[in-house]
Amino acid sequence: MSNTSSLFTPLQIGSNTIRNRITMTALTRNRAPGTVPNDIMKEYYVQRARGGAGLIVTEAALITRQGTEWPHAPGIWTSEQAAAWKNIVDAVHAEGAKIYVQLWHLGRISHPDAPEQKLAGVPVYAPSAISARGGRFRHIPGEPGYVTPTVLEDPWSIVKQFKDAAVHAKEAGFDGVEVHAAGGYLINQFLDHSANHRADQWGGSIENRSRFGLEVLKAVKEVWGNDVGIKLGPASSYNDVGMPLRDTIDTYSYFIKEADKLGLSYIELLRYTEVFDPIIDGKNRATKHDTLEIYGPLIKNSKIFANAAITPELGAALVSSLKVDAIAIGVPFISHPDYAKRVQHGKPLDNVLDFEHIHWGREEKDMRVGYIDYPEAAY
Repeated sequence: MSNTSSLFTPLQIGSNTIRNRITMTALTRNRAPGTVPNDIMKEYYVQRARGGAGLIVTEAALITRQGTEWPHAPGIWTSEQAAAWKNIVDAVHAEGAKIYVQLWHLGRISHPDAPEQKLAGVPVYAPSAISARGGRFRHIPGEPGYVTPTVLEDPWSIVKQFKDAAVHAKEAGFDGVEVHAAGGYLINQFLDHSANHRADQWGGSIENRSRFGLEVLKAVKEVWGNDVGIKLGPASSYNDVGMPLRDTIDTYSYFIKEADKLGLSYIELLRYTEVFDPIIDGKNRATKHDTLEIYGPLIKNSKIFANAAITPELGAALVSSLKVDAIAIGVPFISHPDYAKRVQHGKPLDNVLDFEHIHWGREEKDMRVGYIDYPEAAY
């Protein structure tokens, strides 16, 4: 028995049993020209299912057409997209893995001049007219940054878009959905009082700032029951969010306790890492604290997933100590399609990450490079 053996026992999440405790977290890869998934994407996910992942969470899938910072993000708002995803889902199932789709609305982290935003014909919406600092839209002339968004007058309209996307995910045969509430995107913007200055039922108090995310979860659960997860990053300042420590702990403690009451399959907690702590105006932006220690004990019903800088040894220790139920692995799964098998068989994680091709769209050349060309180990 290796010292990672605790990672290789089955786990019940919602109505599904996954074969081990190693999950592949959502990773934006931008290989869907026209927003529709394709066969190259299918090969990418099949490789990682064949490589032993217990649960795969897809890259963030847009719930409506939006102008993303990197082009070619896939969507899940049409039946055509759902049919294309089903081709991927069926192939992943054939390899013995389960697969969730991550539901994504960017809020203010879109650009009105991006081609997809122009096609959408709607403004860039956010809780308040407050721009995030930073951004670089490389596919727009002049490579502009983020802009001041338009205030979303009726948040219920976006709640409905999340629910409609969940219906399409059901059509595609996914095993569940993950709501993206981290990364400085729309739900995160509502939670964070640096981005949300509203004075109505959607802003101000902790309860009001939590309302949007909780209503999204309730709406998606009407479609999926308990097969709904959520990703949270209380210690991340990615895309210019973050509050003082006391406000952060109070806000996320309330939100997590209320979300946990709903009956979710899991709550994924991002740990603090420097990668998600950009320097803005000469200072680190994130609110550094131990998310597992502070929020983990609040979760009584959902499974707990730990994400960010989790080594196999650390993950096994966290699972063995019952602090978490599973680990969510990101970048190592990019460069090691057989990550879980390598860990189980004691193989080194020695592939070199092709950082330049994490996203596609820089040169508009072969989508396969840095995507499906990483070698598996010899077994």
